[in-house]
Amino acid sequence: MKLLIVLAMLAARAASVQDLSGKMLTFPLQTNQARVRLVTPKQEFRALTVCHRSFTDIKRDHGLFSLSTSGSFNSFLIFWDETNKEMEAHVRDQGSEFRGLDYKPNMWHSICTTWDSVTGLVQLWFNGRPTIRKYVPVTSAITGSTIIILGQEQDAHGGGFDSKQAFVGMMSDVHMWDYVLSSCEIQSYVDELNFTPGNVLNWKALEFEITDKVLVQPKSSVCH
Repeated sequence: MKLLIVLAMLAARAASVQDLSGKMLTFPLQTNQARVRLVTPKQEFRALTVCHRSFTDIKRDHGLFSLSTSGSFNSFLIFWDETNKEMEAHVRDQGSEFRGLDYKPNMWHSICTTWDSVTGLVQLWFNGRPTIRKYVPVTSAITGSTIIILGQEQDAHGGGFDSKQAFVGMMSDVHMWDYVLSSCEIQSYVDELNFTPGNVLNWKALEFEITDKVLVQPKSSVCH
C-alpha cells in the first residue's frame, strides 16, 4: 500500500502556484500519459480567450489546449488536424475549422482563440494575424466541473487520452481570460509587450499539476 502511494505521488506531482515567466513546458515523449493539468476555480464561462505559444515538429493530429466539463468533453478545444491542414476550435463539441495557416515545424507560433456566447462567434489569431470569424451554435455559458489539460486531448472528462493525438514539443505563455480580448491586447501578447494577464489562467501565477514526463525549463532563446 505504501509503495502504491509513493508511485501515485511520483506520477502526479501536486498542484502548486508558480511564476513561469521566461519558462516553458517541455513534452519530450509521445505517450498517452504525459500532461499538465491547469487549475482554476472558475466553472462558468460566457466568453473566452485562450493564448499560448507552441513549438513542435510533429506531422500528425495533436491537441494544444483541452478544456472539458462534466457535460461536454470538448467544451473548449484547440486542435491541429494534420490531414486537412487546419486549426480547429471546438466549443461544446461544435467545431470551427481555420485553414491557410503557415503552421511550420520547429518554430514558435503564437495562437489566440476567442469565443463569445452573445454572438456565437469564434476567431483565431495566428502569429498576430486574425482569421475570419466563424459561427458556432453555442450561445449559452460553458458550465460544470472544469478540467483543463495541456499535452493531451480529453475524450473523457479528465481522461480518454490517445498517444496519437498527444502534443510533443514545447509550450509557453499560456493565458486564459473569461472575456474576448481586444485586437490590440492580442497584438501586445503576440509581440511579448505589456498586456493584461489572464484572469482565469495566468502564466506568471499558474497553478498546475504535472503527470508523467513533462519538464519545466528555461525558455530557449536565440544567441547572436
